[in-house]
Amino acid sequence: MYTQSSGIYVKRSLRSIFVLAGLLAGMLSHAQQAQPKDSTMNTENNSDKMIVEVWSDITCPFCYMGKRKFEMALSQFPDSSQVEIVWKSFQLNPDAITDTSISVFDELVRTKGWSMDQVKQITAQVTASAAQVGLTYNFDKVVVVNTMNAHQLLHLAKGQGLQNQVKEALFNAYFTEGKNVDDIETLEAVASSCGMNTDGLREVLTKGELEDEVKMDIHESRQLGVRGVPFFVFDRKYAVSGAQEPSAFSQVLEQSFAEWKKANAGKLEVLEGQQCTPAGKCE
Repeated sequence: MYTQSSGIYVKRSLRSIFVLAGLLAGMLSHAQQAQPKDSTMNTENNSDKMIVEVWSDITCPFCYMGKRKFEMALSQFPDSSQVEIVWKSFQLNPDAITDTSISVFDELVRTKGWSMDQVKQITAQVTASAAQVGLTYNFDKVVVVNTMNAHQLLHLAKGQGLQNQVKEALFNAYFTEGKNVDDIETLEAVASSCGMNTDGLREVLTKGELEDEVKMDIHESRQLGVRGVPFFVFDRKYAVSGAQEPSAFSQVLEQSFAEWKKANAGKLEVLEGQQCTPAGKCE
């Protein structure tokens, strides 16, 4: 099972389910998802790097902060080149209907029952927290959107090795620029700005060709017991819930990587060069 310490979950059995209260990261409620066609959870790591999987949603303000805090920890990690980040889909409000005429302020008043003063106070606090890690949130520009198309774009970006860049661009487009990240032209512009090949992108989004992949991620998160995002899973052994401080991420990075490196010591590809052996042979 997993034991918890300050939002950090330690895995005791590969077959156990996460037990957590969860951090509801975001201001729109989580809703149930339809189960995808293929419900098999893929836990195999075929990479020569340690995998860190991150479940998050583009409209989640803490997910953007969590991304930045994790990156701060990773930038100080000496073996960062041997860590691969995989962004997994999660929708806080899968039933959301995109409507750019509605501000996020009005939507929160409607859905949460808060007064406008409460909404302004809460979003101001979130904005201040984001600024502490160098992010600019403009909630006065943020609009109500469904994120399915954006998550499909992320799956397409993964195949081109540009998932992390596209994730960053989507967060910036939504929280800083106030763009409609459900709009296909906006997503094409985001993809292009990150160097993606956008041939066929419009058709993929229009037909929903990657919706099953998005739903698979969400179904997998339920199997793991994820109740809120961001949720970081390290080599399927450790997890961090929420936008923790960089020191927390550093702690889990060090421990999980040490165990991964030990387990994969005999599997690493080695570039051979001139060397000396304990037997005294140098060549």
